[in-house]
Amino acid sequence: MVVEDERPLAQLVADYLGRAGFAATQAHSGTDAVELTRTLDPDLILLDLGLPGLDGIEVCRQIRAMTDAYVIMLTARDDEVDKLIGLGVGADDYITKPFSPRELVARVQAALRRPRASTLVAPDGERPVVYDGLSVDLQAREAKVSDTLVALTRTEFDLLAALTKGPRRVFSRRQLVDAVWGADWVGDEHIVDVHIAHLRRKLGDNPTEPRWIETVRGIGYRLTATVDH
Repeated sequence: MVVEDERPLAQLVADYLGRAGFAATQAHSGTDAVELTRTLDPDLILLDLGLPGLDGIEVCRQIRAMTDAYVIMLTARDDEVDKLIGLGVGADDYITKPFSPRELVARVQAALRRPRASTLVAPDGERPVVYDGLSVDLQAREAKVSDTLVALTRTEFDLLAALTKGPRRVFSRRQLVDAVWGADWVGDEHIVDVHIAHLRRKLGDNPTEPRWIETVRGIGYRLTATVDH
């Protein structure tokens, strides 16, 4: 679904998607986008941030309550605030205007190759892993801090799950992209930084004095804590 109030741009994107083999539906307002999501259950939503009335942020909040569709935010404002806000309400990716329609189609194709259900799961019977008060249950897809459940998006949980695969091991951004988005994903690898920032905030982890997630300058991230026994 293409959600864009500029109708010529929406039609252009829909045409490119159609030529790539996708069935593209258009919505030209936030209200229409919410209603179409409820009735059509699209696999992926291209969502303009600067919609009049019900803007892209609020649309993303509302559709996240009814679907796990991939959401790629489209924004003409190339600044970190918009990107952080957009991704903080459950968007999976973003792309800034002006963009190449071919690049956009490639991003859509890469996103849809990523399984909607995470492949980062635990074998039957495996117990949650606990790191200094942080419990990660891969089977239940739950994270708890001091027994309090933390509400994470799918992407945030997948990043945390990927980090648990190697406590104290340093994971590069590319390795985390491969684990969470898939090896075929195209785009800015610093999307990892945006999601890690939200993950830390929700866990209550201070990046300057990390309890769990440490930045390894120039490389990526690792879990600082060892597994509790």
